[in-house]
Amino acid sequence: METMGPMYHKPVLLSESVDGLNIAKGGVYVDVTFGGGGHSKEILKRLGKDGKLFAFDQDEDALENAIDDGRFTLINENYRYIRQFLKFYGIRKVDGILADFGVSSHQFDRPERGFSTRFDADLDMRMSQRNEFSAHTIVNHYSCDELKRVLFENGELRNAKAMAGAIEAARKTTPIKTTSDLKQVLKKFLPGAKEHKILAQVYQAIRIEVNQELLAVKEFLLQTEELMEPGGRLSIISYHSLEDRLVKRYIRAGLFEGEPEKDFYGNILVPFKKVGPLIVPSPGEIALNNRARSAKLRIAERI
Repeated sequence: METMGPMYHKPVLLSESVDGLNIAKGGVYVDVTFGGGGHSKEILKRLGKDGKLFAFDQDEDALENAIDDGRFTLINENYRYIRQFLKFYGIRKVDGILADFGVSSHQFDRPERGFSTRFDADLDMRMSQRNEFSAHTIVNHYSCDELKRVLFENGELRNAKAMAGAIEAARKTTPIKTTSDLKQVLKKFLPGAKEHKILAQVYQAIRIEVNQELLAVKEFLLQTEELMEPGGRLSIISYHSLEDRLVKRYIRAGLFEGEPEKDFYGNILVPFKKVGPLIVPSPGEIALNNRARSAKLRIAERI
């Protein structure tokens, strides 16, 4: 996300995502993934004195980046509770919501958080330290079938069943405590050329389960219909196909499975309409920030 201190990188698709909100000077906006505050600061630059910006981040570390501005409120909660917490602040309708899903650069760069394949660390992967449920719980206590589900559904790993069996066999002898332990257990599934890619999929699978990320995305999106003023904008950046599929499907159909509702004439009834094409980072941005390489930005407007 942003360079607030040395730990936060420049936000991905900064101008494009904030442009997508089509900001009105006196509007109410929400940045549901505050991180280093980069997107929020850009939104505040474009807001007038009567505008308001609310930001969400469940990671306690993000609180250190709170912006000293009377128009700004930072809420230390998961965005899946967006409607509940905005209501607490007297906000029932907003003019735009920005989301930058995934793990922040800061979280990847802190070895002790256990998010990165680059470091040895305890199996943690919690986006909020208040969450007692960690990667250690999943790796050491999930049944073989549950492990297989996590690796297959969240990591799209073809070897999910064999990997789950290897984890189950290894932990009978010694608990799997660190990311290095896990890597050692899965070594035979990590051929040299593909080691990093496969390990990244394993980490993604476990991280999504720890933080209930896909469920949170669904719950969040479903609340945007009620929260958004007509003409209000959603601007959403995703980093892997599982998230992007949910966003694309919601914008197109207003739900995640099944057929959308239709009117008497057979026209699809959806809460949002797509604005412009899919936006991806330029080669120049990817060269400056490798994290941007898989980003996809979708913009939609409340009908």
